[in-house]
Amino acid sequence: MIQMVGTGLLCGALLGFVLQRGRFCLTGGFRDLYLTKNTRMFNALLLAIAIQAVGVYALIHFDLLVYEAGTYSFVAVALGSFIFGIGIILAGGCATGTWYRVAEGLVGSWIALIFYMLTSAMMKTGAFKPIHDALQSMQVRDNSIARTFGVNVWVLIIFFIGVVALILVKEARKPKIFIPQLKPKKTGIAHILFEKRWSTYVTASLIGVIAILAWVFSEASGRMSGLGITTPSANIVQYAVTGDVQYINWGVFLVLGLLIGSYIAAKGSGEFRLRVPDPKTIVSSLCGGVLMGFGASLAGGCTIGNGLVQTAMFSWQGWISLGFIILGVWTATYFVFVRPTIKKTAQQPTVAQTN
Repeated sequence: MIQMVGTGLLCGALLGFVLQRGRFCLTGGFRDLYLTKNTRMFNALLLAIAIQAVGVYALIHFDLLVYEAGTYSFVAVALGSFIFGIGIILAGGCATGTWYRVAEGLVGSWIALIFYMLTSAMMKTGAFKPIHDALQSMQVRDNSIARTFGVNVWVLIIFFIGVVALILVKEARKPKIFIPQLKPKKTGIAHILFEKRWSTYVTASLIGVIAILAWVFSEASGRMSGLGITTPSANIVQYAVTGDVQYINWGVFLVLGLLIGSYIAAKGSGEFRLRVPDPKTIVSSLCGGVLMGFGASLAGGCTIGNGLVQTAMFSWQGWISLGFIILGVWTATYFVFVRPTIKKTAQQPTVAQTN
């Protein structure tokens, strides 16, 4: 028990610290793919996936980890991920983004997180469970991409690494944009940890390494999985309501550690400040939290569980989910950001009209 608590909190704290200091926001990254065609954050996600895939499958190869892809429901994964993608735009952050923004003092994220956790619990064991079970019951035979095509998984990993390498080389050749830095107030390790601007790709690399550690720590505790946010978030609510200790596992301490690490990073960098949103943002955060909890539970994971972990395992669930999350983000982005701008521009008088 002590080992489970210690490793869970440690892994979560490392993840929270890195996410907060690296400003690793997949919601913004997926949104920017559509709005500005900026691929930097998406490329960083691919790097984190590649690092995790190599590390985890190496451990599996040497019989240090156990993994079975199992089956999945295409309908549940696709529909849930699309709904989740819409939700994270309304909430202003995905599951991990919401957790670390809570630690920064954003009250809107508090609201989103509360309703995300509540709805996730309702999907797992509450009023929405019949919907969850009905859609999840439509299982596809095999979740493994490698087995579907009859190839060794290392063929997929090597091919993927090659694609990521080409993307990063192309990215490195782009002209660098100079970003002016304020005069440092800290020195040494304190400057690096709390003040210096972190590289997106260094952040992604650290996340990939933490994701590998998560598999090791989690399986050592008896939880046969890697990083995950939705089910542990639901488990906190389920334990609070029932008092049943079966809901307390390594994942619960992971998300609690994430909160602690994010707070340390935000406080140390001077980014913690209580910020109360306007009524419109409160409503948007609430609705976003509900859609996040519903969608992620139905899909069997969020941007971390599916978009980072299951993709690294080369499961159909992971890659299908990632695609539909992005589609949901783009759909919501159009209605929340693009369409209002188009309507506003159309309503503005032209030069001829003003003359």
